[in-house]
Amino acid sequence: MTRFASTVAIDWSGAKGKQHKGIAIAEARGDGAPRLVRPGHIWARQEVLDWLLDRAAAEPTLFGFDFSFAPPFVERGAYLPGEGGVPDNARAFWTYVEAQSDDEDLGAASFLEQVHRRHFYFGIADGVKADFVHFRRCDAALNAQGGRKTASAYDAIGAAQVAKASFAGMRMLHRLSGKIAIWPFDLLPTEGSAVVEIYTRIAIRSAGLPGKKIRTAAELDGALVALGSPPAGLQHDPTDHQSDALISAAAMRVHARHPKAFAPAALTPEIARTEGWTFGVV
Repeated sequence: MTRFASTVAIDWSGAKGKQHKGIAIAEARGDGAPRLVRPGHIWARQEVLDWLLDRAAAEPTLFGFDFSFAPPFVERGAYLPGEGGVPDNARAFWTYVEAQSDDEDLGAASFLEQVHRRHFYFGIADGVKADFVHFRRCDAALNAQGGRKTASAYDAIGAAQVAKASFAGMRMLHRLSGKIAIWPFDLLPTEGSAVVEIYTRIAIRSAGLPGKKIRTAAELDGALVALGSPPAGLQHDPTDHQSDALISAAAMRVHARHPKAFAPAALTPEIARTEGWTFGVV
């Protein structure tokens, strides 16, 4: 798959507020070194959405977001077991999250902290953490390959949690739905742009590194070269958000050429409809 003009990786954030230092965007164009998009800018989530739609209309681009596009469904047959009125497919669930969230800038903290509080783990007062930790089929496939996916969409505590970013991301996906292909919930179109879910640890491991955060320009360039990319040549040490985005953009470019990139063996129609899949897991 080489029809995309560029691959773009977005390191996302579910933090409260209007602007988020945890968001970084990088693009890899052609065979060149990946570069940061608006380096130094503090992005709002709505800004990212607006920028993406403009870019998607301008040229065929593969966009990757670092959050879970849907909670686990197959394991328990429901996103939020025991709750009435909750949809049973991802696209309708995105609409549900949108309707149940009133946070600014596409945030979804209220969904986790108030609307469906009992399903999310915020600390020891909630009980045994293992009772909240559920995974999707793509996460299980990654673990079977040694990828060590450890964060669950229901875990909302600590620096490694992905719940807040994921549910904020679902609000954005609701607004993107019908305007751009969101794989695998949509089939990959033969032309135009598409959005996929990425996991930055996969990208870092693809560069032969153990998966830890990269915070120096030298480490970053070494990882990019290992992925067959020219070095970024930054004149400063990157933040871990910047390095995650830069390495992921380069890794997406490599993986997009894999013959099974958009056709993983374990991806069934049910999984595609309910849970989705992480680009990079085959």
